[in-house]
Amino acid sequence: MPEVILNTSPLQYLFQLQLLDLLPRLYGEALVPTGVVQEVRAGVARGIALPDLSSVPWLRVKPVASPAVLPLAAGLGLGEREVLALALELDDSLVVLDDALARRFARRLNLALTGTLGLLLKAKEIGGIDQVHPYLERLEALGFRLDARTREGVLKVAEEL
Repeated sequence: MPEVILNTSPLQYLFQLQLLDLLPRLYGEALVPTGVVQEVRAGVARGIALPDLSSVPWLRVKPVASPAVLPLAAGLGLGEREVLALALELDDSLVVLDDALARRFARRLNLALTGTLGLLLKAKEIGGIDQVHPYLERLEALGFRLDARTREGVLKVAEEL
């Protein structure tokens, strides 16, 4: 099973949807780099609903060993850069990113990739949720950017359209 490396936004949205506990059912243990921990702490300080990462038993913080690659991913936040760098350090990993630019970098680096929407689809596949549609509605209400074409594609894959 690949090492799953989470960025801040999937953690935030799954927590706000009250679905964070699906992640260990989907993948077992997951990793976050220290940059994601910093972003989560900063978000909590600004009043954003985010999990207390120290109380998540299946989540392990793993520092990036080779920070030299971080400046190459210009335009990305610290968490996104560290997720990509950590994935490059590991032999078999899956990155969980929502940001479009970060996803483009991940594809260029030939990294296995999913995001919050992919996690919802996988959760439905294993019976962790009954439908994806209500969660798409809630995500949009939370400010998740979802264009009509992507929404339609996700609902088709979920067999809800």
